[in-house]
Amino acid sequence: MPKKEDHELFGITQQLMGGARVKVICEDNKTRLARIPGRLKKRMWVRDGDLVILKPWSYQDEKAEIVYRYTKTEASYLSRRKLLPPFLDLFQNIPLEELEENENNDDAKD
Repeated sequence: MPKKEDHELFGITQQLMGGARVKVICEDNKTRLARIPGRLKKRMWVRDGDLVILKPWSYQDEKAEIVYRYTKTEASYLSRRKLLPPFLDLFQNIPLEELEENENNDDAKD
């Protein structure tokens, strides 16, 4: 969950820009250019439509840093618990079995 005291937000990745940069739609209804830090780049792959936590830069509000990427199963869990803002809740009608099957297929590709 985003830490509000650290100014972290939920976001949905919209477009991969290349060079470890992603366009993200944030919960405050702004589109930001987010950077994927090196520590996340190798560990987890960020794709279009992923739920992420990001932290806007203090000196440039239109840019941000990705802190964490949720898996589809985690995003579905947050959606069922009504912890996501309604604007970003894209995972509400996806059955759990379908999510687990898609994640297993993604893991097999790597």
